[in-house]
Amino acid sequence: MEAHFSTQAPPGGHACDGGRADTLGDVVIANLTRRFFLPGRPAAGDGAGGCAPAVERDVRSPGLLAELREGPVISRPDVPPAVNLIRVVVLVMVLVTVPLFTPHFAQRGVGLATAVALAVSAAAWVVWQFAERRPRLWLISLAVLGAAGGALAGLSPASTAVAVGFVVVVSAGARLSTEVSFAIAAETVAAFLIAALAAGAPATALIGWTLGLVGLWAFGLTRRAYVLRAVEAEDALEQAHRAHAAETQAAALAERARIAREIHDVLAHSLAAVSVNLQAAEGLLDALADKGPEVAKAIECVERAGALTKEGMTETRRAILALRDDAADNDAGPGYAAGPAASPAGTGPADGSGARAAAADRAGQGAGESNGRPERLAGRLRALADEHSADGDGTVEFTVTGTPHPLGPEAALTAFRTAQEALTNARKHAPGQPVGLTVRYAPDETVLTVSNALPPGGTEGPLARAGAGYGLTGLRERAALAGGTLAAGPDDGQWLVRLRLPA
Repeated sequence: MEAHFSTQAPPGGHACDGGRADTLGDVVIANLTRRFFLPGRPAAGDGAGGCAPAVERDVRSPGLLAELREGPVISRPDVPPAVNLIRVVVLVMVLVTVPLFTPHFAQRGVGLATAVALAVSAAAWVVWQFAERRPRLWLISLAVLGAAGGALAGLSPASTAVAVGFVVVVSAGARLSTEVSFAIAAETVAAFLIAALAAGAPATALIGWTLGLVGLWAFGLTRRAYVLRAVEAEDALEQAHRAHAAETQAAALAERARIAREIHDVLAHSLAAVSVNLQAAEGLLDALADKGPEVAKAIECVERAGALTKEGMTETRRAILALRDDAADNDAGPGYAAGPAASPAGTGPADGSGARAAAADRAGQGAGESNGRPERLAGRLRALADEHSADGDGTVEFTVTGTPHPLGPEAALTAFRTAQEALTNARKHAPGQPVGLTVRYAPDETVLTVSNALPPGGTEGPLARAGAGYGLTGLRERAALAGGTLAAGPDDGQWLVRLRLPA
């Protein structure tokens, strides 16, 4: 049976007692009242006003015999090595000095009794010193040490023998429940008084050492109270940390919900309006009687713009789902979840219909395909490369090397967004140049590389200055959040964007 902290309440008060300081009388009277008059139940007033003690009590029947039978509940604060060393020094001092005082061991009667009491005290002390992990043996040896040490102090009151009784009552008060420590302290005092009266000790020794033993027992009780309150304070601090973490998580979820609402209300509605206007423009162009090459080209541009608008609404819906859905519901990663292009209404209102629509999309297009499969990310990247090539902005060579392994939702989304941004930058800064898109799966990492030839010196694409210039910064931030790194820059006539994600 392992020793552990007592589960009884801190002596003398509760966690909600405010700043009132307990006196010695409060400590002793409160514990005696609680343990002898209301055993196993909260003391009077504990439940009044909804104030419950912070430390749960031991509900076993109190008493020395009960603890010997069932195993004692011992408070086990960490004892520093210096304290153990001091105990050994005290024991050695008692063993060395007691024989030098009167009565000597050679004397019959009292001398022999003193020698026996010293021998029993030394043996019990050694067992008690090394019985920390065996509570019942620890308690038995302490009780024997109290009886023998008290008798030794009574037989030799002028020597250092009383130190044994002092150690016993302090340890009992600090480590045991109040009634058990009271029993051991009373046993020690009784053994001292009986032996001292039998040996004819002076009255000053009787009164002085008795008061000393009682006072040190009360000191042990006070120390136990503060130890238990320290444990209670640590528990309260841990609960405060948990509450703070829960509040932080709730605040983060609320902020994500707010961002999702803003995206939905601003961007999604704007894209829907653009889509409607593009459809109207396409209808007007189709209604023209003279459809020359310029009109045909304009219709083609409007159709492409409409397709890009629908794709933007689909991506907006995925972003909203990533902000609102639980991670378990988006295990495949919102950045590459399969699904057809959304209609303007498909961006999903805040009531969750967008989530249901996305679930239907995944069920329709990815039937039989479990979330988190690496082929889904590769398929999304291949579709992105084909789309870039179909736009006539240069061919994209897509390559996968190594054995694909699944990525987490955030990592998969980071990889897809990196490829998307890199291809867009290639279109803006080096239009018409071939682009290489490579995904390399290694045992410990996944590396995404996008490369394109640098444009001739002094030339600049028509869209080179479009955008706010924070695309690569955002990609680096995404990579860091996913636990990876991103590097971008020129390398031997090529512009390389390389994303490394841990496996």
